[in-house]
Amino acid sequence: MYAEERQDHVERLVVESGRVAVADLARQFDVTTETIRRDLAQLEVRGILRRVHGGAVAGSGSRVEESVAARRDLNAGAKERIARAAMALVPGSFSGAIAIDSGTTTGLFAEQIARWRPDAAHQTLVVITNSISIAAILSDNPDVEVQLLGGRIRGITSAAVGASTLAQVQHLRPDITFIGANGVHSEFGLSTPDQEESAVKSALTTNTRRAVALVDASKLGKETLVSFAGLGDLDTLITDVEPASDLVEALRVADVEVMVA
Repeated sequence: MYAEERQDHVERLVVESGRVAVADLARQFDVTTETIRRDLAQLEVRGILRRVHGGAVAGSGSRVEESVAARRDLNAGAKERIARAAMALVPGSFSGAIAIDSGTTTGLFAEQIARWRPDAAHQTLVVITNSISIAAILSDNPDVEVQLLGGRIRGITSAAVGASTLAQVQHLRPDITFIGANGVHSEFGLSTPDQEESAVKSALTTNTRRAVALVDASKLGKETLVSFAGLGDLDTLITDVEPASDLVEALRVADVEVMVA
């Protein structure tokens, strides 16, 4: 088998299982571990995978981050189901304030909230967000009062970050905060690639009565550069598939409710 054929096969294995081991691949292809490591190195350069101790995992480096626009159509069906499931926490009888973090799944949740209607006349829903795109989505609903947090806008996520954003969050205590994350790991917790955005996510998670993470299956078991919350900081995780056994156990120990949409 030529190297190109072997690497194509390794790529398929990584996509299917999320992780491969050097020793297993060496046995499967009847080549040396050094040959497999060279294959993995070439695949890493191409952005197919990321090498870790003993093998490789799907995805690239911990700081790789695509824009919200680029990620919007990825796993769109799963994200839509998560967004609809999250609406069960904000029925028409809900009277209070929620916060919505920046992100693609939270953006789809905001589209659901844009159609929110109260059960009683003159009842409004307060929505706090640091995302200018989410604020724009909600601005036409007369039953929703939008409070947009200010700060420096990160172009890649359209999110306000920085000291002024953090200062505003510290003075707020919404009833529910809906959080996005780039990774949810049994040991590393919730993570994101950017330090400043991590700080805001951490403050939003901490300064709320109930923290709800909206995360599709592609983020489960993943770690990105900066951990912004432990699993114990969460009250609820809404995702689209049952997490792997190690994450299920960690969530159980942390007393996190898991909702599968």
